[in-house]
Amino acid sequence: MILCSLVCFTSCGIYKPYHRPEVETDDLFGETYQEKDTTSLRDLQWQELFTNPYLQELIYRGLENNYDLQSAQLTIRQAEAALMTVRLAFLPSLHLAPEGALSSFDGSAATKTYTLPVASSWEIDVFGRLQNAKKGSKAAYLQTKEYKQAVRTGLISAITNYYYTLLMLDMQYEITAHTAESWRESLETMQAMKEAGMTTEAGVRQIEGTYYATKASLEDIRQQITEVENALSLLLMETPQPVKRGRMEEQTFPTELSTGIPLQLLAWRPDVRSAEYALMEAHYVTNEARASLYPSLKLSGVAGWTNSAGSYIVNPGKLLLTAAGSLTQPLFNKGIHKSKVKISQARQQDAALNFQQTLLNAGAEVNNTLAQYQAARNKQEIRVKQIAAMEQALESTELLMRHGSTTYLEILTARQSLLSAQLAGISDRYSEIQSIINLYRALGGGREIAEYPEK
Repeated sequence: MILCSLVCFTSCGIYKPYHRPEVETDDLFGETYQEKDTTSLRDLQWQELFTNPYLQELIYRGLENNYDLQSAQLTIRQAEAALMTVRLAFLPSLHLAPEGALSSFDGSAATKTYTLPVASSWEIDVFGRLQNAKKGSKAAYLQTKEYKQAVRTGLISAITNYYYTLLMLDMQYEITAHTAESWRESLETMQAMKEAGMTTEAGVRQIEGTYYATKASLEDIRQQITEVENALSLLLMETPQPVKRGRMEEQTFPTELSTGIPLQLLAWRPDVRSAEYALMEAHYVTNEARASLYPSLKLSGVAGWTNSAGSYIVNPGKLLLTAAGSLTQPLFNKGIHKSKVKISQARQQDAALNFQQTLLNAGAEVNNTLAQYQAARNKQEIRVKQIAAMEQALESTELLMRHGSTTYLEILTARQSLLSAQLAGISDRYSEIQSIINLYRALGGGREIAEYPEK
């Protein structure tokens, strides 16, 4: 069971405690990616998976400053206060209500009377109304904690995605700049060949146009880098600024990804846990509504000092003690309580459907991310061979052009094909890294254990 190790609910009143409904989880990840072991990528702390020191510094700053995370923490505090209010309902209520009076009848001497009572009332939870209210409130509190965990996991994933987007753009800029430099050298070569009568003016201008187009694309990449840096700074609640970072080639990740069995996925994903806590809360709200159909027993009493009991008590006053009990049974408003039970039952059924749908969505997300990872790995292996072939083709074409046995169109095609393959290779590597990040998030990784390192 996902949550039995976290929350142990005991039976109360005439109703049974919450038990998770039976949900089919076989083949939740699809047939291709089932695992027999119980290890999982999500067992790693984010510091173990994302080892780049620049990235780790960014994540620490985000966890400390992010607005959404701070807002989620405030929501938890509100839920804590609500839970405390429900718990205090089990205790007797006490209040002090001192009274004093000065009276005179038909011109007689004024009479001073006073009462200093401490009144108390206590509801005996015979049918579990208060107990169910407490358990429902606790489930709501735990749900807010899972919301914060979802925000935390999403924040780590977003920062990491932005960081590796910058590394990808850096690499694209570097390769494009190198290609632009190669076009410049080719332009100089073509101009020399034109002077020697080995090519035409049209060929020179075609190479020149391609050179300037490549230079212009560098400006587009610079703009994208600035926009991503600004978005990352906004996520960190900081003013726009350059981001210190490493290089794409330096990044390392596990080569084999294990997802674990489906029940482990359920035990960590914040959305799954939140959906179950919502179902749990709905269960106890229904129990509470049912308990309202039964009598409520309240005890009350007063203790204090008074001199207002006629001839029996005189100044300075005597001890006053009273006690009473009341049993209240709904009669004319019983139909209202029955309607509330039906409403609660409908909401509970809706929460159960939402819980089941959340499980199915979780399995589909993990399955899709694993497929993305595998496709990116396979494409990289193919792309390496493609880039090698394109480099060899470009080298051969350049040699042929120098000897006048080929045209500028062939060199243009070869160099453009190589650039496209190199950029696609960077995209494949980025897609692989992104799939690892997304899988870590989809498995519920990044849970809060030690949020900040000791300093």
